Amino acid sequence: MSANVPAVLIFLRTRFLLVLSLLLSVLLATLTPTAPAPAAAETGAPGAQVVAVTQVAERQVDLTVRSPALGGRTVNVRLLTPDGWNPHDHRHRQHWPTLWLLHGCCGDYTSWTSRTDVAEIDSLRDVLVVMPEAGWNGWYSDWWNHGRGGDPAWETFHTKELRHLLERDWGAGRDRVVAGLSMGGQGALLYAARHPGMFKATAAYSGSAHPLLNDESVDRVMGFFAGQDDDPLRVWGDPVAQRRVWRAHDPFHLAKRLRSIPVYLSCGDGTTGPLDPPGSTSALEADFNRQNHALAAELRRVGARHVTTNFYGPGTHGWAYWERELHASLPMLLGALGNGR
Repeated sequence: MSANVPAVLIFLRTRFLLVLSLLLSVLLATLTPTAPAPAAAETGAPGAQVVAVTQVAERQVDLTVRSPALGGRTVNVRLLTPDGWNPHDHRHRQHWPTLWLLHGCCGDYTSWTSRTDVAEIDSLRDVLVVMPEAGWNGWYSDWWNHGRGGDPAWETFHTKELRHLLERDWGAGRDRVVAGLSMGGQGALLYAARHPGMFKATAAYSGSAHPLLNDESVDRVMGFFAGQDDDPLRVWGDPVAQRRVWRAHDPFHLAKRLRSIPVYLSCGDGTTGPLDPPGSTSALEADFNRQNHALAAELRRVGARHVTTNFYGPGTHGWAYWERELHASLPMLLGALGNGR
């Protein structure tokens, strides 16, 4: 038995050293500093995330964005980039003044570049132009959805999720202006009014500027809400029962919130104009013309001092006019950014 003592001692010493080694490793692990976990904003969660980037033309980049505000779906955003834009140069990253350009009903994020010469405008070569998807008839709103809210929440996607992404990772600065046509004209007015300080100026071309003007205007916008077999009450609810929601999305009723910034309003009267085929008329443009006149009068009544109107008479609801009005309003918009020429 005594002959086995050294073997037992060796076995016990080995076990002791093994246990000691394990204890030391655990102790060192608790004492060694570790890098903090990245914040949610750094990882992109739970906010929106860019999941694909596509160069579609010179100075034109499409971002595919997954949005919690849109139920986790992906939508596209087209950027018309300024000269020298390189958001991946982290050492010399520049943040650019930004023009948000909003599309109308039945269009999409490609509408402005496919239907106008916006990509060839020299004065936009030192501005980042943001053209976001807003749905076929999303109306730049967080939908009421019978009081439940939730998907789609276009306003939240644009003014919070997308804005944060662009300013954090894609060179967008904090000097912003916003413009849009038709549904997007209403969106441009709404975003400027509902988010004071976010935009330095706003322009609406043939915009839905006062959907509560009269029964005809209400019925017309409800018809748009019902497009693609949607339930029209999902957007803002019933125009009587949910009057508060409707007023909160009617630029006329938000006029006081627009009186401190430059506002550009333009519209035709729906009759055949110089840029129309012979015999063209538009009841929609005629309605929006009345709405824009009402908003212009209300803006002046509440003391707005920087209202520019171009109610050009004959003209229908068409791209030739909106392209012209973009050019006409750019000096005001770029002037508000400090980029006027």
